[in-house]
Amino acid sequence: MSTMQGTKDYATVVRERHSVRHYDSSATISREELKEMLKEASLAPSSGNTQMWRFLVIDDPEAKQKLLPIANNQKQVVEAAATVAVLGDLNGYREIGRINDLAVKAGYMPEDFAKQFTQNYLKVFEDLPPERLRNIVQTDAGLVSMQLMLTAKSRGYDTVPMGGFDPEKLSAEFLIPSHLVPIMLIAVGKAATPGRLTVRLPIEDITFWNGMNKS
Repeated sequence: MSTMQGTKDYATVVRERHSVRHYDSSATISREELKEMLKEASLAPSSGNTQMWRFLVIDDPEAKQKLLPIANNQKQVVEAAATVAVLGDLNGYREIGRINDLAVKAGYMPEDFAKQFTQNYLKVFEDLPPERLRNIVQTDAGLVSMQLMLTAKSRGYDTVPMGGFDPEKLSAEFLIPSHLVPIMLIAVGKAATPGRLTVRLPIEDITFWNGMNKS
């Protein structure tokens, strides 16, 4: 069982989520609850349901110190309860057979359909240019990252996404294989000070209907 259950409605969660950069270093999150949050985040959509995201959770004090210079000395990586490195798996589509087999066992998909689905999608992904595959992986990793931040907020935790880090050094220090692409770091914990409030452009300025002509 989780030590904290999400109780806030979606409208509250999405409005109260702000990027927090200063954390209460005494606040911890159990690995059990972190796994629950990652499971909820993994309900995000992905291309062909391939789920080509992987998570490296950094919650050990020594590992946090190793991460600090890699993350441009952003203090949240040592102050927060954990930092999740969201990785895109360029080989992840190869799991689609196992995913579809599980869907068959769960009663979500007929066996003959699952077999054809797997064959079709394996061919699609194997024929993709490397740049296109990387773009898909990055898009799907973005989807799961946003869902992780929202599920954390629903449980009373705060987050901040970080693109300011050295992916090559991260891979070298934490022995990340070459087929896993570091996409984003997400600090998770309890805020020591509230996140700075921000504004958004008027929706009328960024939304178009049935074409891009504003007149």
